[in-house]
Amino acid sequence: MHLTTVGSDGPAVSRLGLGCMSMTGTYGPADRHEAEATLLEALDSGVTMFDTGDFYGDGANEELLGQALAPHRDRVLLATKTGVRRTADGLVPAGSPDDLRRACEASLRRLRTDHIDVYYLARIDPAVPVEESVGALAELVAQGKVGHIGLSEVSAATLRRAHAVHPISAVQTEYSLWERHVENDILPTLRSLGAALVAYSPLGRALLTGAVRVTTRYDRGDFRATAPRYNGDDLKANLTIVDAITHLAAAKNATPAQIALAWLLARGSDVIPIPGSSRRSHLRDNLGALDLHLTATDLDAIDAAVPTTGAQGARYGDHGIGLIDQ
Repeated sequence: MHLTTVGSDGPAVSRLGLGCMSMTGTYGPADRHEAEATLLEALDSGVTMFDTGDFYGDGANEELLGQALAPHRDRVLLATKTGVRRTADGLVPAGSPDDLRRACEASLRRLRTDHIDVYYLARIDPAVPVEESVGALAELVAQGKVGHIGLSEVSAATLRRAHAVHPISAVQTEYSLWERHVENDILPTLRSLGAALVAYSPLGRALLTGAVRVTTRYDRGDFRATAPRYNGDDLKANLTIVDAITHLAAAKNATPAQIALAWLLARGSDVIPIPGSSRRSHLRDNLGALDLHLTATDLDAIDAAVPTTGAQGARYGDHGIGLIDQ
């Protein structure tokens, strides 16, 4: 397994991490047995960064990881997120110091550990200055309950404000061939501060694997059923990106997912993709990207075929969009 570090002063981690959100039903019904088997196979394959959140399945996702990985804690970097709570209307920010302290204690119990390696503020609470939220997380670091602080879906300006309170080791945000907004301000700012970019949804929530077509019908409870870019005319336009990747994959004797991940890996060692996999077959396919070399000619061909503006259509509905890039 190739290794990198979470920021300039952070721990060593596998070049690919594992996003675990889908293991508790975000994309429809989940198979707990297969999810546990996937976690253990990932660990045996050299994956060390496992990413979850306290609002995934209302804590069930953390409980799953705690049960499966606690016996192997010394081999695992646990990353989880907090700062929001789930309501009938969607996610609501909850970033006060008291909220964060209570959330940390609950996550520690569910994860069956005495410390969280990377603890992310999942969204910025507009009612709480980011300095106060990060200050509370810094207290948790001082108490030994948190190793490193991360942020998720923030603007470059907010990142600088947060970093002035306590070093930010990583920012987690969506980054893929069809979502490249981070290249404008976030990634350069991260690099100036010595922090890592942890790329979630690096496969475009399965679209970049070729699994989503215009005829796809999403299961009940699948997040994509209400996301504009996965439906209607937006989806039809976005499938041209998939077609370009599929063509290159055939020429490289690889899968579209491997091309998409190899492209991200080529962006720099400070970019750490965390593809979500709840099945061992998907995990194995994703890990194949580690041995796929994209030449300068390949990268030029991708840039020529895939618009740098990314996908057509919003990646969230109106409520979700209001919570990102804050």
